[in-house]
Amino acid sequence: MSTPSVYTEEEARALDLWPLDEHNQRLLEQVRPRDWQDPSPMTGPYDLVVIGAGAGGLVSAKQAARRGAKVAFISEHLAGGDCLNVGCVPSKALLRCARAIRDARRAAEFGAVLGGGGEVGVDFPRIMGRMRRLRAKIAPADSHEGTAASGAQVFQGRGRFVDAQTVSVNGALLPFHKAIIATGGRAAVPELPGLASVGYLTNATLFNLTALPASLCVLGGGAVGLEMAQCFATFGSRVTVLLRGPALLHRGDARAGAALTAALERDGVQFVCNAQVSAVSQEGGASAAIRVSYGPLGASTSVEYEQLLVATGRVPNIDDLGLDEAGVTSEAGGVTIDELLCTSNPCVFAVGDCVSSVPRLTHMAGEMAKIAVQNALFADSWAFSAATVPQCTYTEPEHASVGLDEVSAAAAGTAVDVYESGLQHNDRVVLEGDDEDDAFVKILTARGTDRIVGCTIVAGRAGDIVAEVTLAMQAKVGLGAVARVIACYPTQGEGVMQAGLGFIRKHWQKM
Repeated sequence: MSTPSVYTEEEARALDLWPLDEHNQRLLEQVRPRDWQDPSPMTGPYDLVVIGAGAGGLVSAKQAARRGAKVAFISEHLAGGDCLNVGCVPSKALLRCARAIRDARRAAEFGAVLGGGGEVGVDFPRIMGRMRRLRAKIAPADSHEGTAASGAQVFQGRGRFVDAQTVSVNGALLPFHKAIIATGGRAAVPELPGLASVGYLTNATLFNLTALPASLCVLGGGAVGLEMAQCFATFGSRVTVLLRGPALLHRGDARAGAALTAALERDGVQFVCNAQVSAVSQEGGASAAIRVSYGPLGASTSVEYEQLLVATGRVPNIDDLGLDEAGVTSEAGGVTIDELLCTSNPCVFAVGDCVSSVPRLTHMAGEMAKIAVQNALFADSWAFSAATVPQCTYTEPEHASVGLDEVSAAAAGTAVDVYESGLQHNDRVVLEGDDEDDAFVKILTARGTDRIVGCTIVAGRAGDIVAEVTLAMQAKVGLGAVARVIACYPTQGEGVMQAGLGFIRKHWQKM
């Protein structure tokens, strides 16, 4: 077996991946091998051509190939997409370090005795090195070699449609019976005066930092912004989050928004609501401070920060794909699809972040890929619905939800009953010493019934707990039955049972 060709620092930076240490070199060997040779195209049309190498593309290609289909898989940038390289994986590595630091600062409370002085130091280069090492460790699951081993042909380059049933890549023509667009998305960058001229960060470059910024301004209150705000505040940065709205999660569950605000403020994050950014500037080169002028509703102030993180949402990667040549309709939000995930071209399907009007989540893309493969290759009629797809923001505490909340239920005209359980007296929360006075489980049912239509949880392991409610919704198990599920004691998951008991108490005489 030949030794992989190594990347140069210049080449790695062109891919927005640095520093080029042994871990990033190992990552690149897996997800974009420098010496990768495209295979000779198969004769005859492919059963499936997949454009895009994130979660949606990987699941599509591997599932189809393992089921005997002739598959071409096209990866242009880094296989694994945002999730592996600049999203879920590196961010959760940093979150784990932040949690360890918070625990260390509370060591005396638990009877642990630290060294002299009692101060907990933060070694940021070591934190980032750990992240790069673990990211490289996970990378083989998304590697070209692994995808090829599933039976798919792997092409490394930009795929474009040349007509309704042909894709070109690196000069080769790949005719197909069916295709799946899984090109993902990228950070949305707002048009703000001066922003284009400063050295701002997005999730694509944040994880390349080698030094902890003394101060960090975060534009946006979504999952990326909140998770990284709490992380960097814990590490020691002065962090300010600018929110365009009047409060965090102002279009969602108000109690959850208040709970997350309080938690992050305890860790040192400052929030500015109704923030209107009027200008961004940086004088003195890339190492100079970035000045952000903002204020609530016109009361402008100007503050300098060492780094600026733009986390204002996502936009789809649908440019220069030859969609018009393929007869695939799109809009600003992405490729348009029907409930079977088919585009305006009956031979082309689309999944994940490149699609219009779906939550942009890794597990969403993976689920859509399973549906698309089934419908495209096996003439099934599996309808896609986001109603039972959970999502989680991995702050501490976490915020997880599935289905409707009270605001979205009202907007949809769905009458609901609300059953809520506070966790401040949950024995596990008390024994863990968690500062979660605002933690809760809230379950919504269709008015007058036990049919679950939504759930919101703020708790230490909300992302794990919400799975029980998601299963109940998918299996059409009512809240009355969920209340009778035996939960281990003591666990925070008892909050789901307690919310369910609220339903039983309300309907006691009828049961």
